[in-house]
Amino acid sequence: MQFEVWAPRADRVTLECGGDSHPMDRDPERAGWWTGHAEAADGTRYGFALDGGPVRPDPRSRRQPDGPDGPSAVVDHSRHTWRAPWPGRPLQGAVLYELHVGTFTREGTLDAAAERLGHLAELGVSHVELMPLCPFPGRHGWGYEGVSLWAVHEPYGGPGALKRFVDRAHGLGLGVVLDVVHNHLGPSGNYLPEFGPYFTDTHHTPWGSAVNLDAPGSDEVRAFLLGSALAWLRDYRLDGLRLDAVHALADTRAYPFLEELSAAVDALAVAEGRPLFLIAESDLNDPRLITPRPAGGLGLHAQWSDDFHHALHTALTGESQGYYADFARAPLDAVAKTLTGGFFHDGTYSSFRDRHHGRPLDRTRVAAHRLLGYSQTHDQIGNRAQGDRLSASLSPGLLACAATLTLAGPFTPMLFMGEEWAAGTPWQFFTDHTDPDLAEAVRRGRRREFAAHGWAEEDVPDPQDPATRDRSCLDWSEPREEPHARVLAWYRRLIALRGDHPDLTDPDLSDLRVTHDAGARWLAFRRGDLRVAVNLGAAPAAIPLGTRRAEILAAWEPTPTPGADGVLRLPGESGVVLIQP
Repeated sequence: MQFEVWAPRADRVTLECGGDSHPMDRDPERAGWWTGHAEAADGTRYGFALDGGPVRPDPRSRRQPDGPDGPSAVVDHSRHTWRAPWPGRPLQGAVLYELHVGTFTREGTLDAAAERLGHLAELGVSHVELMPLCPFPGRHGWGYEGVSLWAVHEPYGGPGALKRFVDRAHGLGLGVVLDVVHNHLGPSGNYLPEFGPYFTDTHHTPWGSAVNLDAPGSDEVRAFLLGSALAWLRDYRLDGLRLDAVHALADTRAYPFLEELSAAVDALAVAEGRPLFLIAESDLNDPRLITPRPAGGLGLHAQWSDDFHHALHTALTGESQGYYADFARAPLDAVAKTLTGGFFHDGTYSSFRDRHHGRPLDRTRVAAHRLLGYSQTHDQIGNRAQGDRLSASLSPGLLACAATLTLAGPFTPMLFMGEEWAAGTPWQFFTDHTDPDLAEAVRRGRRREFAAHGWAEEDVPDPQDPATRDRSCLDWSEPREEPHARVLAWYRRLIALRGDHPDLTDPDLSDLRVTHDAGARWLAFRRGDLRVAVNLGAAPAAIPLGTRRAEILAAWEPTPTPGADGVLRLPGESGVVLIQP
């Protein structure tokens, strides 16, 4: 079997494979590359020693059976027989479900999560979005400190378990999306700098030196990231990737990495004969990110919309700290602006940033489904001091209103696991660092961060305490109990309406019309023949809809059909969807 590694700074490279040492040769056709041969099969352990140093895992390792610091293992992808034929599912019309493998079930494995996929199929979502799966130190963590960007965290079950999960999902008609992190690697188990210039001091990020996308040697680094992304989509039959914090990718080259990646994924989709897509997390509010390449954009297929979340969150909770401040000045105005314009900050002044931010989105060129709308995510829950969900402070009625605006709104909806039944469990920040100094630094940093916002140290959960992770696991007995069962039924009804009424998946953002009354705390909007309304206030609201006959399709609280006066009398803390041809 041939092995190869890019190590441009090394004078000598040795392949350690199956207990034997094999000197490697420079590749005369590719600068910086070394090649060698050894007897190996699926599962064979191997690694590389540079200039007589310690054996390190393969930067392109497909498996790390003993963790990030151990040897790599050969993975023969041809050994897996795919059971479910899969034509793919496109992003337009989708409903995504963000899932963390380590807390979706108490067992915290891909196989255990696969056993619960029937729940998601019954819920009606179209795609599961898995939080990062790359190996990281210890057993439990969020996954954003991963290394070995081609491998699957072994405590989750390794590569075989991911294939079984994908097969099970596809058999139920569910697509699978994976969250990948290209903007940094974890501080523990990251040996890439020993192999080559994977990082550069030309730019700096919150994690230190930037991933090298534009400095000397960046051609191979970009090829490394591209190869990883395509391998997930090809070798594991994934349907899309979520790209973490692309605003932290420092790249000054004329051909941006993100544009190169989108072109490569589109080409793979043609070769595979099924739709594939990229979803960015971006803080830039720059529509060029999701504008098609022929129109001068970077060609990513969608991005998260934190502006929609922030507007909705302030309208529901009244919170106004930090980045919520601008939205909280007139929350329903902010919701209306994001529903119709995509971005709230579209060149406006941001007090949180102390500068103007964003640029307008052209609603005639950018389809609504290219923005993801959500009321909760792993970030927006887990980065709170106690990891409290909306269900910890809001009534079931207000949760139903949040679901109504998310699932009947113009954007591609995304749910965070457990949201659909108003889970009573928190989702807290937890780690399992094996380096005691790093563990203590994370613990102190977390408490120092929230002390600045008035939190007592003892009230901030210890990330390293196993109980912090255990508290964050979903309680699967809740969906059978009230009020959880009622909230779950509401989510199922709203998702079903999306499939029954094409107006709810119409990508034309310019056709949406919003009215609202900040004093009475109601908001309504039109999507084709459908009318959607929520009342965030405690008192009933009178909402004028026009005199054409309307029929109620779904209502959280019993709601009379509008009479001849065309006024909808919507109970407090309730949502409704009507058809009014």
